Amino acid sequence: MMQEKIVITCALTGAGPLSNNPAQPVTPQQIADSGLEAAEAGAAVLHVHVRNPVTGEFSGELALYEEAVGLIREQNKEVILNLTTGLGSGFYPADPLLPIEAGPGTHIWTPEKRVEHVLKLKPEICTLDLVTAQVFGGVVISTEQVLTRMVELIRAAGVKPEIELFDAGDAVLAKHLINKGVIEGPGIYSFVMGLNFTMPADTETMLYIRNLLPGGAQFQGFGIGRNQYPMAVQSCLLGGHVRVGMEDNVYISKGVLSESNAQQVKKVRRLVEDLGPSIATPAQARKILGLLETDALRTSSV
Repeated sequence: MMQEKIVITCALTGAGPLSNNPAQPVTPQQIADSGLEAAEAGAAVLHVHVRNPVTGEFSGELALYEEAVGLIREQNKEVILNLTTGLGSGFYPADPLLPIEAGPGTHIWTPEKRVEHVLKLKPEICTLDLVTAQVFGGVVISTEQVLTRMVELIRAAGVKPEIELFDAGDAVLAKHLINKGVIEGPGIYSFVMGLNFTMPADTETMLYIRNLLPGGAQFQGFGIGRNQYPMAVQSCLLGGHVRVGMEDNVYISKGVLSESNAQQVKKVRRLVEDLGPSIATPAQARKILGLLETDALRTSSV
């Protein structure tokens, strides 16, 4: 059954190849401005990556995260921040036919490096990608040992992991980590749907993955590219929340580039409200997702 309150997450820019959409934010200022507009349009959660301001390529530089997060927090202390930890797991073999030596583009980092910005900035949520799969021409690697260490650090910082599922086996791994006490259940989840060689973006798959979750889990299923809006509606219908944003799709409709992240939030908000549910405020989203207040939010409430 649909939930009465739907949490909208806006994924602002992502780590994939930069698109041909000039509105996709790149610099910390652009990312912050785009996020603030998305929050004003109804997004309760902003999912944040940063990019090299010169090249547009993904970046894990702490100073860029500090700048983007600081700019958002200066003007909006209520919106929930969700920082990525997905970088540092990509392997690109020097010889594709003998994949034993790392080649150009490989980014394999220590668990400590992968969560450095999370420990410093202490958002309410950060992602935890359980995926091992072929993505963007390489292989993303997520071992149980690395994930366990990342979660130890994340939880010690008072941050809640949002568990990113790319395929059915990821849901099995999530429950294994919960049973071991690594992750606190039932958890919050994202289904990444429609990316090459991972779970397809269709109703049957979303229903199947939803049914693999522990009882009481909160989830959002989202589609890549043209699957974005159909999967947003499907997630809502199956009892989940929704995610949109230029990380996943840079079009607002077929052949028409999106003008902003806020435009996507407004569109999915209209779709959700037409179905019946209302849109959760950040305060309501905190209760739904079981989040603790950040230091910044506690300070603003004094």
